[in-house]
Order: sequence, then C-alpha cells, then structure tokens
Amino acid sequence: MQITLITRQTVGNSSPRLKEMAASASADTAFSLWYCGAGKAEIRQEALAPPEGDELRVKTLFSAISRGTESLVFAGKVPESEFGRMRAPFMAGDFPFPVKYGYAAVGLVENGGGPLRGRHVFALHPHQTAFNIPAASVVVLPEEVPPRRAVLAANMETALNGVWDAAPGPADRIAIVGGGVVGSLVAYLSGRLPGAEVTLVDINPARAELAAALGVDFAEPARAARDCDLVVHASGSPDGLGTALELAGDEATVLEMSWYGDRPVTALLGGAFHSRRLRLISSQVGSVAPSHRPRWNYNRRLSAALGLLADSCLDALLAPAVAFGDVPKRLPEILAPESATLCQPIAYP
Repeated sequence: MQITLITRQTVGNSSPRLKEMAASASADTAFSLWYCGAGKAEIRQEALAPPEGDELRVKTLFSAISRGTESLVFAGKVPESEFGRMRAPFMAGDFPFPVKYGYAAVGLVENGGGPLRGRHVFALHPHQTAFNIPAASVVVLPEEVPPRRAVLAANMETALNGVWDAAPGPADRIAIVGGGVVGSLVAYLSGRLPGAEVTLVDINPARAELAAALGVDFAEPARAARDCDLVVHASGSPDGLGTALELAGDEATVLEMSWYGDRPVTALLGGAFHSRRLRLISSQVGSVAPSHRPRWNYNRRLSAALGLLADSCLDALLAPAVAFGDVPKRLPEILAPESATLCQPIAYP
C-alpha cells in the first residue's frame, strides 16, 4: 500500500486539497487519519484497489472520535501488554505508532454489494474518506437513524454490553458515575426500565442538562443517593471509582466500565468494603456478555445497538461536527482532559 504524507497546512477547510479528498473518495485513492507520535496526528493518502469478491466500496459521511480510547492512543498510553487486544478491526500500523485507528464510521455504499449499493451503513473502520470492506462487516442503518447519530453505534454497543453485565432490574435504584458518552448511554438504557430510579452522577454540574434530555436524574457526587442496588462506574477516574463504591448499598454490584490504559489505580477496598459484601466486576465490549453469549454474536449485538439509536434525544451527546481536514490540528483540544466535548463527529467532504 502506497502512503504519502499530507502536511497539516495543506488540509484546511479552504484548501484545494480538501476538494481533492472529495474527488478521490469515489476513485482510486483515499485519505486517512494516522496517529504518528505522542500528541501528533497527520492525514495520509493511500491507494484503493477496486472492490473484489464480497467487498464494498464505502464513501464515508461521518465518523466519531472516541475520547476515551483514542485519547490513550493519541498519547501513546496503550500498555504493551494490551497491544494485541487493543487492535481495532481494519486498523493499520502497530502500537504505539504509527497507527490508523478508529471504529465508528458511517458511509454510503458506492460500489459492490448488490442490494447494499446506495444504502447507508455503519462499520468499525478507522477515520478515512473511503474504504473497501467485506459486506459481512457492515450493518445497514435503520431508516429512523440518521447517519450523523449513527456514529454513536460503537458506544451504544459498549453500553448495551455493560447493561447486560450489570443486569439491572425494574424499580432498582441505579447510579451511573461519569457522564461521558458511555456512562450517559448506560443511564439512558437503564432509565427505560419500569420504575427504576436512575441518576447520572458527575462532577460537572453542566451534565444536569444532558441528564434531563436523556430522561434521568442528575446529582453531583456529594448529593448523590446512597444505598444503590447497582452502581456503574464510567468516569475514567480513580476518584470516580471511589464514589461508586460509596454509593453502593450492602451486597450491591459495582460495574467498572472505565479503562485506564497504563495508569495505576488505587481502589478503596478497605473499611467496610468486605463487611458490606460489595461485588466489583468489570465489563468490556471485546466479548459478548456471558448472559447473552450463547445466543448473540457481534453482528447481532451491533445491529441491536444501531436500532437503539432511533431516539432523537441522543443527539444531545453529539458535538458540532469538525471537518476531516481539520482533525489533526483540532485533536489536542478535542481530547484534552478539560474538554467538555462528549462525542465528536467528523464530517467528510
């Protein structure tokens, strides 16, 4: 595969190079985002062979940056022990750098695929203007899910798997600690249980507006209800895990959905942790939850996640889209710890 570098100065919104990206998306070349060093990203050009066999040619309309996972990739914080498990489908390169990474692409099938031609599809593919992919690796969008919102599919799949792992029930008192995208989607799904008392807990009071849009309650940690039947932790912070343990009632489950990369984490497992018989378990989307594994495969789970995105209230999770050509210079602010961005869509020419 031939790859040539395009410098950041040549890919701005007003650049002729952006028009070249749009023209090439249906032709023999594509442009892709590469993480090439700690805190460094660039757009590269690569050749695309004509689709063969069961392959489709997909022209990308939107993709989304995962602030949790991609911030670790961007910073070079993926632990060496996880290099294999952290590989995304259709990723190119090797950790730590350079890597073509990402897993939330929505596009239009332009070539191949027979009945799929002209359909909008979701794929676990890196950020790229166009790509070839086996037909079995895409999921057709439901008619009621617009392409921009469909970039949430991978996050919804993670949230769905977490809810399966947590097994909440009707009328449960449930707290979700961490109002990021995954935590908010877990809150949204849990809030649909009959009679459930669901609270999104976050240190940022501005998340109250998001919680209201999703139909759940909101509380800052100090004001959150204790004695919960279930607590889900998704803040990515050790302090958040401490809060989750504090909110759990006797013999309750605390589900850990945060991934810390290579950071050590101190959990408060002294005091009353054992006498209260708390249950701390992990969840990870790489495997279907054990409760559903005998009957569900990855494709069925992803299709279900897409179907769960039909509710327009979920648009509250989406930031204004950034142009693909601007992504390298915008990444530091998008992925900054202090950023208020939830899901960052990328719009393609």
